[in-house]
Amino acid sequence: MKLSIPDMSCGHCRATVEKTIAALDPTAKVAVDLGSRTALVTSGAPAEAVLAALKAEGYPASPAD
Repeated sequence: MKLSIPDMSCGHCRATVEKTIAALDPTAKVAVDLGSRTALVTSGAPAEAVLAALKAEGYPASPAD
């Protein structure tokens, strides 16, 4: 899934997003693009769970095209 994460702007943000998703699914693959503020996530965790976890950490996300 590709996510738009507008509040993600630096390396610390990237690390938080990666750690949050890894906490849900340790085998998840996360490719962050800070320039476009998106993340490409391959995970067995439901999209709703990923979005809820990111929101709880202060990085509300939405599906991106």
